[in-house]
Amino acid sequence: MIWDALIAPFVEFSFMRRALIGALAVGCAAAPVGVFLMLRRMSLTGDAIAHGVLPGIAVAYLLAGLSIYAMTAGGLIAGLLIAGLAGLVSRVTVQREDASLASFHLVSLALGVLIISLSGSRVDLIHVLFGSVLALDDGAVLMLAGAATITLVVLAVIYRALVLECVDPSFMRSLGGRMGMIVHHVFLALVVLSLVAGFHAMGTLMAVGIMIVPATAARFWARSIDRMVVLSVLFAALSILAGLIVSYHVDVPSGPAIILAAGLIYLLSMAFGPIGSLRALKTPAWHYKS
Repeated sequence: MIWDALIAPFVEFSFMRRALIGALAVGCAAAPVGVFLMLRRMSLTGDAIAHGVLPGIAVAYLLAGLSIYAMTAGGLIAGLLIAGLAGLVSRVTVQREDASLASFHLVSLALGVLIISLSGSRVDLIHVLFGSVLALDDGAVLMLAGAATITLVVLAVIYRALVLECVDPSFMRSLGGRMGMIVHHVFLALVVLSLVAGFHAMGTLMAVGIMIVPATAARFWARSIDRMVVLSVLFAALSILAGLIVSYHVDVPSGPAIILAAGLIYLLSMAFGPIGSLRALKTPAWHYKS
């Protein structure tokens, strides 16, 4: 029974194995990025950039069809452009970066949907917005693994700077604004890369979910950043495994199933986690008495 329910789909079908490997590559790279988005109070920035990549993907689709490499390049260019424009607007006007990102992402989402709707079919639009992790081929899996490797290597290089910025922003400012600016832009580039990679598995609307939801769930279980990162990866992996199994047996879209599994982990963490959860806040602190 357990074999048929949990293991057999991945043993018997190669498309399930490719989906699992590709989604795990995305989740293991995106979840740590999501931890730092959360700690830097930039969670909605990830959502804005996820929508911002859509016009680039749509234009690439117009020129090259459903080419994974063309759509990846288009998404990267659009995402980096949106992030750069938002930063530029915040420097030359009175508007904050998050507000300009919100405006750009809404316009980008509308533009991307319009381009795909005018040039493609309803199936193409659903594929772009919600992904098709079960349709990943070997080339796509290799591309996702490569993007995950780049993300994790670069994140390891700037890890200490990101931790310092989260724990002691004043110390980072004392080192000079240039260093902090470089780290910020490199981090935004990693966000874009993770979201574009996630798009191939879960679409532009769902990709940000595997980045943010496991990270927010991990916050209820750990105080240190290192543990949050490890737990976020674990929660992302569990969500992917559970979502794919449910998708296979119940015949529902895999991307939303994965994010709903992550959402269930988040709700359980919010209710029963040891740090800041509903249970922890209602449980009186234990005091030692001699």
